[in-house]
Amino acid sequence: MSLPDPRRYFEAVRTRAPEAAAMPVCLYLEVTNRCNLLCETCPRTFEALEPPADMDWDLFTRIVDQVPGLARAVLHGVGEPMLVRALPRMVRYLKDRGTYVLFNTNGTLLSPRRGRELIATGLDELRVSLDAASPEGFLRVRGKPLFGRILANLRAFTALQREIGATTPRVSLWLTGLRETLAELPAFIRLAADVGVAEVYLQRLVYDDAGRGLARPDQALFASVAAEEDAVIAEATALATQLGVRFDASGATEPGLSLQAGPGPQPWSGCRRPWSLMYFTAHGRALPCCIAPFSARGYAGYTLGDATQETLREIWNGAAYRGFREGLLGDTPPAPCAGCGVRWSL
Repeated sequence: MSLPDPRRYFEAVRTRAPEAAAMPVCLYLEVTNRCNLLCETCPRTFEALEPPADMDWDLFTRIVDQVPGLARAVLHGVGEPMLVRALPRMVRYLKDRGTYVLFNTNGTLLSPRRGRELIATGLDELRVSLDAASPEGFLRVRGKPLFGRILANLRAFTALQREIGATTPRVSLWLTGLRETLAELPAFIRLAADVGVAEVYLQRLVYDDAGRGLARPDQALFASVAAEEDAVIAEATALATQLGVRFDASGATEPGLSLQAGPGPQPWSGCRRPWSLMYFTAHGRALPCCIAPFSARGYAGYTLGDATQETLREIWNGAAYRGFREGLLGDTPPAPCAGCGVRWSL
């Protein structure tokens, strides 16, 4: 498996100034904004962020071809990537360039045929957002009664990997840390082991102030974990060790630490994303990062460019991006960033 060279990342973010010293080393490409679920933690369930669309092949290749040193590509945004017919072709295009490729999926479309296609592309990681260890919990969080189908798909996929000796993609299960579902975390670890998945991640909840669905401040665990919730995480950690399951948090930090507030009066200032990556929606709109769609209403206030009208180099150090970086380095960060390290962790 080819891993991104960390030296390329650190080189890209070594000097943080309004103008970036180097082109990004990572792209987030929202290959679709369509989805077949109605998740209670996702903004697209409650508002139309952009018209439904899959990223056009010409737009996809135009973006990718402008970053010859691309180390990492993440093929998801607010939609379900496996709805995109051209997804295997997109992965192969990136792998032919030596790029590390991953995406999140809800697992509902991971049929044996699609599974074989993904293995053949050389995909590096397949992250399955399950968010529950029971059919009832899944329905509550993700909006449709498809828990059993996803488990069957996962069992079949991991069995196929064992059968043909495929070491990639690395498969992981993800659970969003909610007060509503955290009690299921130990059972979630057991479930992963049962279906043959060796990695589990606790995903931090990102919320705005609109009070929509379960993405609400009262459901967030960040900076407010109670003793009984700490105990659940400790139980899950011990169980994962016992079962041989790797248990981490988003950002590859230890699960307990990932829910603690960042130090200092400007916790958002630790962010390196505007110097290392670019996020493009299915329509080519440039956003600051993958958290932005979840942390502020609408896109109008923090669109940094349009890949259908400008080159990436023009966007990357254009007036909007420079102004965004300048705000992030100061006392009044841009709206999507104001909560990072305060309401949720970086």
